[in-house]
Amino acid sequence: MSAPKSITCSRLAEVMGISHDSVNCFLLREADEPEDLFNEAKALLNPVGGTLSVDDTVLDKPYSRHMALVGHFWSGKHHRVVKGLNLITLYYTDGRGRSLPVNYRVVDKAEHKTKNDYFLERLEQVLAWGLEPGFMTGDSGYCSASNLKTVKHHRRGLLFAVENNRRVSVQKGRWVQVQQLDIPTEGRLVWLREFGDVKRFRTWLKDQPRHSVVVLPPTDADPYLSFGRRAFEKLHDLHWRIEPYHRLIKQVCHIEQFQVRGKVVPILNHIFAVLCGYVHLQQMQFTDFISNAYQWQRELYNEVVASFVSTFIVGKEHLNPQFQPAVNA
Repeated sequence: MSAPKSITCSRLAEVMGISHDSVNCFLLREADEPEDLFNEAKALLNPVGGTLSVDDTVLDKPYSRHMALVGHFWSGKHHRVVKGLNLITLYYTDGRGRSLPVNYRVVDKAEHKTKNDYFLERLEQVLAWGLEPGFMTGDSGYCSASNLKTVKHHRRGLLFAVENNRRVSVQKGRWVQVQQLDIPTEGRLVWLREFGDVKRFRTWLKDQPRHSVVVLPPTDADPYLSFGRRAFEKLHDLHWRIEPYHRLIKQVCHIEQFQVRGKVVPILNHIFAVLCGYVHLQQMQFTDFISNAYQWQRELYNEVVASFVSTFIVGKEHLNPQFQPAVNA
């Protein structure tokens, strides 16, 4: 977080006055696991009744030739397949509005697993560690019938985006694509093929329709009567908190800007360190020590820049513009 450009072992060694080998050995020696991140986060969260979201992001590594775990993945940022690492995160928001990553995995194509496989493994882990979310949310890439059935089996509510061509039924024996179905503002109960009853909602992003399905936790009464547009938008907004998380770990914590050749362990240790850095940034915001992580990082360099300008300008006054008080024309 403190380095504006060069995120390397040699730069850290130079700044801290230690040997390069000691930094490199640290990355090779540690054996941090996702459960260690969960233990960092759980002390700051209420583990019961929150919203658990799943999503993935591609860490761009376009020039890497000898780096483990690098492959070609679809990037929502670039809208095409790019070269990089694919990071899957389970991101939890509790009832107080505090949000932190609680589990993660870097896709390893050598394991021949899909994103859905990784998601179900990570979900089972956090439930075993003691997390008790009330809702599970995800985008259309994780909305397979198997995933929905697994979440429902755990008696959790769910909100997942679905593709426009997903088939639903309002009348028995008649299937239509969701994009062809009239959906009121307050949602509509339909039967999702290969799954069961869901309540569908439609949203718009850049003039493009988006569709989502909601299943509420089981109760004695009919919960869908009171679950309308306002409740849907509140739950949908909780899911979208994972997007600012992706931006911040890239722009402030520099998760993409590392240089490691070959081995898996130092790469995973770097990613773990970045996510821990994110957790502690959020903790600083929870306690009002900082109000904004981007502003905090920008202010780290204010004194350095001001000192440089004041020193460099000596003897160059003839080049310095004469700043005058602003006046209205």
